[in-house]
Amino acid sequence: MEKKLKIIVGITGASGSLYGYTLVRALHQLGVDTHLIATEMGEKVMQFECGIGMEEMKNYATVHSNRNLFASVASGSFKTDGMVICPCSMNTLGAIANGVGDTLLSRAASVVLKERREFVVVPREAPYHLIHLQNMTRLAEAGACIMPASPGFYHRPTEIWELANFMVGRILDVFDIDHELIERWGEKS
Repeated sequence: MEKKLKIIVGITGASGSLYGYTLVRALHQLGVDTHLIATEMGEKVMQFECGIGMEEMKNYATVHSNRNLFASVASGSFKTDGMVICPCSMNTLGAIANGVGDTLLSRAASVVLKERREFVVVPREAPYHLIHLQNMTRLAEAGACIMPASPGFYHRPTEIWELANFMVGRILDVFDIDHELIERWGEKS
């Protein structure tokens, strides 16, 4: 019997919630058991940028309250294949890089790091200052994959969803999840 992948997705208050929304929907369509945690600002920004609330997200994922430190994803005994925070605010990134686990999102990230599972952080900020870079370095040294929201253009996108699909496709690649969201370099469709 083939094991079903289980991935935690965090959405924070950084701009770029389209990436997180697209990721959660893609994981759902690919049959991945997805657990979603959004910060309060993550929920507000997604509503503002995309017109999407947590009720709709329940169609694609198991949604956990960021205040519920008793949730399954807060424990290392709850086996997952990893976690993605997309988009990731510098506030959340800094908290995780410095071992602060006072919310479900930061606790789940700490668990994923300590259990040596895949951990992808998609910062959506520009420019970076030294503390941002130092915090990203700390996470990278702890095993995280830092993947700034920097979509490519070699596929000649003409619509915004193609840019979101590019980033989501690259995230799925880290987890070795087969998909058809992007055209691979050197491949013709």
